[in-house]
Amino acid sequence: MNIKKQGDLWAPDSRSLYSSSTEIKQQDGFSVVSGPVAVGKGTLCDMVITKAQGKVKRTVSYTTRAPLKGEKHGEHYYFVDREIFEDMISLNLFLEYALVHGNYYGTVTKQIEKAQKIGKDVLLEIDVQGAMKVKEKIPYATYIFIMPPSMDVLKDRLIRRKRGDTDIELRLANAKKEIAQAELYDYIVINDDLDTAFRELYGIIMTPDKTR
Repeated sequence: MNIKKQGDLWAPDSRSLYSSSTEIKQQDGFSVVSGPVAVGKGTLCDMVITKAQGKVKRTVSYTTRAPLKGEKHGEHYYFVDREIFEDMISLNLFLEYALVHGNYYGTVTKQIEKAQKIGKDVLLEIDVQGAMKVKEKIPYATYIFIMPPSMDVLKDRLIRRKRGDTDIELRLANAKKEIAQAELYDYIVINDDLDTAFRELYGIIMTPDKTR
């Protein structure tokens, strides 16, 4: 099956109307943010986007999982079925993709190209597995890990967020594995106090240290 582009959504079609490109330019203003589940990285990135007032463009990942309560298609993720996602893989449309908890997640290269062409800084909010794949291709980007103040706090946040997490211990085990890779990032931001963490993250993204 081939797919075609409908706005920012890929859909089944009888003809292939799109070929991937790899015109990502080496430039400042490319940030990758990761962190374990429930650490608050999404909230922090939302705050950065709002404060930046159009200067920063966050890519929207594609996923094969079902939307959670409150999630909007095209805003939080592009929700597609597995067949379409795998066709996108075959067409080499992803900068990175990964299979996480039985579902695919991926970042489309074209989103980054489009942001760069209109002069926007780029912000990728992706998991550690995806970030390490991006780092192989784009080592000059700024890599930032959001760290919980403790595992107890992370567990409490995971329980309280009420988003259908059925296996808390499994997710905490995965979080520990991700935290063990934090040293591979350029910066670590501890999200103990939200406002403090936001100011630190915003400062890194908007004025990255070119000497690191």
